[in-house]
Amino acid sequence: MILLELFLSFFKIGLFTIGGGYAMLPLIQQEIIRYGWLSPQEFVDIVGIAEMTPGPIAVNAATFVGFRSAGVWGSLTATAAVVLPSFISVLLVSKVWEHYQNSHVVGSIFAGIRPTVAGLVGGAALTLGSTALQAVQPGVIDIPSVVLAVVVFAAVHFFKADPIKVLIVSAAAGLIIFK
Repeated sequence: MILLELFLSFFKIGLFTIGGGYAMLPLIQQEIIRYGWLSPQEFVDIVGIAEMTPGPIAVNAATFVGFRSAGVWGSLTATAAVVLPSFISVLLVSKVWEHYQNSHVVGSIFAGIRPTVAGLVGGAALTLGSTALQAVQPGVIDIPSVVLAVVVFAAVHFFKADPIKVLIVSAAAGLIIFK
């Protein structure tokens, strides 16, 4: 039963989210919490792990959630389910793309999808951010977490710091601050 739930949930995630892994995060979180596979804090941890490992974040998250929920078969099921809609879509779109790529209708569709993807990514950032900033106690914003998040944002956005170096420095800061 759990394998079917994993397949249907992650297939739906892959089918109805456009814009990549970050756009999928709100739906992934909704499904994970709906079925009780992970707590909100565990979801944030999984996103952090998925972000640090090579590969698309949605695939990595599906693999981790599937493994945590149903072992190796769960990870295989969730991973296959989340990529299957994209695989099918790419096969279908590649057959007709050359003929319709300059179509006004196609341009209009993409013009509508772009801001939607931005909204989905923004929603995921707010959801993850609010959960991640509650480092010690759910419902209570942790000031050191807020300061660290602001410093990291400024370093990456304004000063174009290397994200890998920022991640390493943040991990060291976490060892010192949250020991």
